[in-house]
Amino acid sequence: MNSPKKKPYRYITWQNLLILFTLLFLLISALPNLYGDRVTIQLSPINSSVQQLTTYQLKDLLAKHSLSVDKIHSLNQTTSITLSNKTDLKSINELLFVEFNNDYNIENSVISNSPLWLQSLDAKPIKLGLDLSGGVLFVLEVDTKQALLERFKNIALAIKTLAMEERIRGVNVVQSKLGLSIENYQQNLLVSFPNVEKSKIDLLFNKIKAAYPELSQQKNQNNQVTLSYSSQKTAQYRQETMQQTLKTMRGRIAELGITEAVTLQQGKNYIRIELPGVHDPDEAKRIIGATASLDFYQLAENSTAAGILRMADEHGRAFNLNSQVVFSGSNIKNARAGQDQMSMPLVNLTLDAIGGKKMSQFSKQNIGNTMVTVFSEFYRSADDKMVKKSKIINVATIQQHLGSQFSITHMPSQQAAQELSLLLRAGSLTAPVTIVKQRTIEATLGENNIKNGIKALSIGMGFTLVFMAFWYRALGLIANVALTLNLMSLLGLMSLLPGAVLTLPGIAGLVLTVGMAVDTNVLIFERIKEELKRGHKVLSAVEQGYKSAFSTILDANITTMITGIILYTIGNGPVKGFALILCLGILTSMFTGVFVSKSLTNLVIRKNKAQLLGVNV
Repeated sequence: MNSPKKKPYRYITWQNLLILFTLLFLLISALPNLYGDRVTIQLSPINSSVQQLTTYQLKDLLAKHSLSVDKIHSLNQTTSITLSNKTDLKSINELLFVEFNNDYNIENSVISNSPLWLQSLDAKPIKLGLDLSGGVLFVLEVDTKQALLERFKNIALAIKTLAMEERIRGVNVVQSKLGLSIENYQQNLLVSFPNVEKSKIDLLFNKIKAAYPELSQQKNQNNQVTLSYSSQKTAQYRQETMQQTLKTMRGRIAELGITEAVTLQQGKNYIRIELPGVHDPDEAKRIIGATASLDFYQLAENSTAAGILRMADEHGRAFNLNSQVVFSGSNIKNARAGQDQMSMPLVNLTLDAIGGKKMSQFSKQNIGNTMVTVFSEFYRSADDKMVKKSKIINVATIQQHLGSQFSITHMPSQQAAQELSLLLRAGSLTAPVTIVKQRTIEATLGENNIKNGIKALSIGMGFTLVFMAFWYRALGLIANVALTLNLMSLLGLMSLLPGAVLTLPGIAGLVLTVGMAVDTNVLIFERIKEELKRGHKVLSAVEQGYKSAFSTILDANITTMITGIILYTIGNGPVKGFALILCLGILTSMFTGVFVSKSLTNLVIRKNKAQLLGVNV
């Protein structure tokens, strides 16, 4: 039996309050997308002796080069240049760097134009991908073979040192490799030793096992043992190397101040890095593509360890170094560029607990001796071979017992000190990386992509709104309100998710979401029409229409969601962007198309009418 009228209290239920609260929350989250950003360039003197720049100087300089900015102002020894057009950012930065780099620190920052109350809520707009904001794409190749080779080379030196400590003469360690492909590439160490007391040999290999438990030992002859990684351990080491490289790259990108970057593994040995909003690819390439490591050595004449490394500094002085490092860049916890009392550039280092302990023990035993700092990096030669280039950047005499904090002095310039400190803060790479692909997208192209994408979305949504209002009349207007709320909810949800990035295919996903949201309402309205034709009253037909259509809508959206999850898992770059919008759009379409639409329908239709959807009842 149909009641002629629903009681008013049914429309103010906790479900409707929850829906209203959710919509308001998503609306506030989407508001920052209505406001743009402005870029600020700050110039601050390196020291107090440098005279502060005036606004007139900067205006004249920029005007001579036909560069326009919005505002220039000075406050507390810092001069700020504000511009809304990011396309001129690179040209202005290059000009300021040439003119003032020796006397001023130049830093860029992005400030939101949103109201203060919105900023106080920490609401942020959607992060734009590379194809919408412009920027740089890098694809890096990680040489895990070379990393494994260096690992076994260090193990071989450690074994020789252990043999010297146990006073076993004649121990020979030969490094060999098996397999040529990345999957089958393995390293072996062939350890041969003379006929000496068995107890000494057993003690040596027990120490090797304790220091390197991951190595398997296989006795070939009476005086020969092969040390190697199993296939599983090799694969594990390769994967750990990739993860460490990914972590280091993300650290370097964070040091560059880029928060919207996408860094992910691509295949077995490649890393894809997208840097939206970066308009100086040379700086990014110099930092990201550098396979930098820092090692601290002692002179060979002050050491009893095995292996000699012969190097010369920039002045041509030759040094014989112990091949085993005292400690490496992996023990560096923090690094900051600075100046000494004579205003000469230096790098202040802070070591972790392990590095601090090593430095304390070493410096205590070597007061008055020399410690040499070596900077190393890998690069590909003309014949596509990986070459390691090392140079001595510091030679210092240990004057006192040092701890976890000390400095690298005699840096060639302030810029070199800043770059070295950035690399060390982000971490050293255990595997060489080379840039195999680089692509730059200009900011103007990104702006055109945004305009064209919004135009396509507006046209598609406009036709949809007109069709729904014309075909379904009152319920069509309800569907149009739900569709608008769906788009707003999707933008708000994307703004909330820290890893969500909107790309050009993502805008295509937004257009597709509009179609899916309308499809939900079409299914419901057609079911309502069927119930009306069966003789049900309006209120009963609406209730049954929503109830019977829900299972069909749920099944269709679950199958689409599975496809979206697969695309997001195996895809990269633009494919991920499209898949993310698709999956989030399914959630918001279900929310607005079913629950919000039903609440609005119940609010509008409170009694049985004579006609609905063209059917007389």
